[in-house]
Amino acid sequence: MSVDHFSPRSTAVSEKDPLFLHVKAGMTVVVSEGEDWWMGDVIWMEGGARDPRVPTLFQIACVDTGTVRWVNADLVSHIVPRV
Repeated sequence: MSVDHFSPRSTAVSEKDPLFLHVKAGMTVVVSEGEDWWMGDVIWMEGGARDPRVPTLFQIACVDTGTVRWVNADLVSHIVPRV
């Protein structure tokens, strides 16, 4: 079982913040690349150089093909809610 080593920021995330700040490993997200979009499960989150607590890249496995890709955090357009 994987462990989420991402430590949240000390301040609460508000609704004004970008969507990618709400993403955590294990979530299913929608990635929009222009007109195309696909769904995937977040495997890993990589922090930025200036602040490692702020994710800039996500490693995401496509739910249709299983392909694992690195994706810029700002390409995540939706978080799929759990049922």
